[in-house]
Amino acid sequence: MRLPYKRPKTNTGDLRTPITFYEYAPNEGPEPGEVEKNVLFKSWAKIDGVWLKDVELAKSTGTLSDITVTIRDPQGSYFPTNQHYLSIDAPEYKNIRYNIKHVDPDLQNKQFVRIVAGVTL
Repeated sequence: MRLPYKRPKTNTGDLRTPITFYEYAPNEGPEPGEVEKNVLFKSWAKIDGVWLKDVELAKSTGTLSDITVTIRDPQGSYFPTNQHYLSIDAPEYKNIRYNIKHVDPDLQNKQFVRIVAGVTL
């Protein structure tokens, strides 16, 4: 018996939004805060609202708004961590920096990496 073909959830045609990954460093001097240190990686991505299974993660981390970002697997040239930030190069997300909360290789399609990021309160 043959199983019917299931279309992958994500394909390269879905990656339509440019994003940039950043590393931040503490401010010099007595003022608290962070400044952008350098650009780590640029990629095309698919942007989704937070997935239902990630809602608990959003609640526990106290974030204002969470997104799920899917990028093509960089094949070892870069791996996002929770110490990095990302920005979405689209007018709707102008001047918003998202802190990476969770990185998850897509087990259904190993060509992609899923990232949950949020704006902290």
